[in-house]
Amino acid sequence: MPYALCRLFCLTHLIKQSICKRRMPQEVSFVTSAFQSEQFPPADRPEIAFAGRSNVGKSSLINKLVGRKNLARISARPGRTRSINFFSVENFLYLADLPGYGYAAVSQKMRQSWKRLVEAYLTTRPNLKAVVLIIDIRRGPEGADIELLNWLRAYEIRTVIVLTKADKVSRGRAKQRVDLILQQFAEGGVDRPLIFSAKTGQGKSELWSRIQEAIEG
Repeated sequence: MPYALCRLFCLTHLIKQSICKRRMPQEVSFVTSAFQSEQFPPADRPEIAFAGRSNVGKSSLINKLVGRKNLARISARPGRTRSINFFSVENFLYLADLPGYGYAAVSQKMRQSWKRLVEAYLTTRPNLKAVVLIIDIRRGPEGADIELLNWLRAYEIRTVIVLTKADKVSRGRAKQRVDLILQQFAEGGVDRPLIFSAKTGQGKSELWSRIQEAIEG
């Protein structure tokens, strides 16, 4: 079996175990923090990126997804992460944690620096399979979220919308948010957003399923 195909088979098996048997990945590790494109790790495996506003719960989602408490650091100062942080899952998959956006206290110069880094990443990373766009279910998509989603669609980058902090709202309210987003982006062919809670684990298996679809698709 060719090496690349073997790796894909192993990764698919790992994800299926995570979904069906609720087995967490055994080997999950921090790889590097990249402040410029030359510092990105080799594009030698599938990669999933995570994007969202500052303080949206991005780090908590990543930690819950892989069953680690402190893999992605939760900052006490939202909007201060300046790098793209890469993590390795079982040596078969990269997770890329993009800098949060939309934090008013950050200078315009710093925002532009982040924007250039993220755009360079999204437009040149050949192994990128999907971007998980994380939105606070209580607030819904705001201007920066909509701008990023439209940008990803323009570059034909697969996007998985995840509404996080689901434990903060009722089931009825959560469904309303999902329906609203589907209506808002009806012309863009957006898949149904996932509802996620880093506190309860709701939506974790569904998100792994979407990741598997992106890798295989």
